[in-house]
Amino acid sequence: MLRIFRVLLLALSCATLPAHATSLRIASGFDPQTMDPHALALLYHTRVSTQIYESLVWRDEQYRLEPGLALSWQAIDAKTWRFKLRPNVKFHDGTPFTADDAVFSIERILAPPSQRAFHLKGVIGAKKVDDLTIDVLMATPDAVLPEKFFLLAMVSKAWCQQHGVERAQDFNGKQETFAVRNANGTGPFRLERYEPDVKTVLKAHPAWWGRSDKRTGNVDEVTFISIKSDATRLAALTSGEIDLVLDPPFQDVERLKHDPQLSVLQIPDLGQQYFTFDQARNELIQGDVKDRNPFKDLRVRQAIYHAINVDLIVKKVLRGQGVPTGAFLSTRVDGSPPELDQRLPYDPAKSRALLKQAGYPNGFGVTLDCVNIAYRENVCQAATAMLAQVGIRTTLQSSATNQFFPKLSQATASFVEFGWTPTTDAWASLNALFHTWDKGGGGTFNAGRYSNPALDTLIDNIRVEPDLTRRRAMIGVALRMVRDDLPYIPLYRRVLSWAMSKKVQAIQWPSDWIELRWVKVRATPG
Repeated sequence: MLRIFRVLLLALSCATLPAHATSLRIASGFDPQTMDPHALALLYHTRVSTQIYESLVWRDEQYRLEPGLALSWQAIDAKTWRFKLRPNVKFHDGTPFTADDAVFSIERILAPPSQRAFHLKGVIGAKKVDDLTIDVLMATPDAVLPEKFFLLAMVSKAWCQQHGVERAQDFNGKQETFAVRNANGTGPFRLERYEPDVKTVLKAHPAWWGRSDKRTGNVDEVTFISIKSDATRLAALTSGEIDLVLDPPFQDVERLKHDPQLSVLQIPDLGQQYFTFDQARNELIQGDVKDRNPFKDLRVRQAIYHAINVDLIVKKVLRGQGVPTGAFLSTRVDGSPPELDQRLPYDPAKSRALLKQAGYPNGFGVTLDCVNIAYRENVCQAATAMLAQVGIRTTLQSSATNQFFPKLSQATASFVEFGWTPTTDAWASLNALFHTWDKGGGGTFNAGRYSNPALDTLIDNIRVEPDLTRRRAMIGVALRMVRDDLPYIPLYRRVLSWAMSKKVQAIQWPSDWIELRWVKVRATPG
């Protein structure tokens, strides 16, 4: 009955939308979780929040850095970057965007419980120079600071003060604030309505500063609809109730390519999937070994790596729409060495031998946490069966996104699967994933609380290294240290696929979110 009700709810939701050419209905298995742009740093949240809120810097069609709310930037001394702001920008409530808002936004990003603070490690604040100029102040030099402002939303100081949301929502603490269901950005679309786990409705912002850009599309209204069921998402697409599906099931992509009413866009993923482990506790909270933590032993981590046949997972579960990877960051990330993309071999016999050497000849039991999205659950199920073959008795625990993602930032899982989408600059990912956790933004998504002081020092030095050639070499050294320590098991990078009506024209980024500002919808397919 529940499934039937959801299908009916979807149909009713879609039926309320206007049928004119400039409406766009997008389905995904994910909900954005909140409208507060600093409360989360997740792909599915970013897909929606970046349509409403804008950053000082942005990216063009080829994913190259370009001006956003800042027209230009330059280092005026070793510890200060000056940003010249775009004039005549209006928030959705009609008030102007000024230096006061930019300074306030940076302070909000840096203050707990913001989950975006890790981007700006080393930044100690910002100050207003004049109405359209700010200085960003740093504790130490930072040669690539502007890159780090990508995805860091600028918010209205007055609006936040009016509604008591001067600080970001505490998402992990399940805090409810005005900013969870309301928004006031400067972006091409304003929030009309957010119904958690049902739909998010956006409407074009007529006064958006980029309206005259030749790249700008013609969409007036967008509805993001959350549909967990793969079959229901596709049924809605083929029936015309949905115009675009951002995550079509792997097994259906080839069929969709041959549907004359549809088109499929594909691009290699900049991000990838991993397994990681609790390496902080002396005893696992979700394991059957007492007084020891098996994952603290490198041989156990190596054993898990050798036990998982990722080539088979890509072939069978992803239907060939992925690439097994041994790298910890995509080779498209600046400084990530291509030779690190080679995986350790699938070798169950070696896996069993390593477990025996580590003192676990009969294996051990542990819980594997996974988000309840179909393809990721299927990957986790396949890995569970493979691990059982070498004696690691794995209990799969799937949970909804709002329960799963806090486990990453709070490090409350013993063994967990998760994905990460980097920017093209390596430092932010190194700092978020592999740095020791600290209150200053290090290791924000280090879900196993892995700690290597020598690596921490190198990551901190990468941030302040001004010579790009030397910086790239340091990144390579850091990633080799991660490979040797194996705090994570790299799995695969997907081929990103979007299925859509032929009337829709979109630009696909390797980050897997859609830039609605560039989408064009024809009156009829063809």
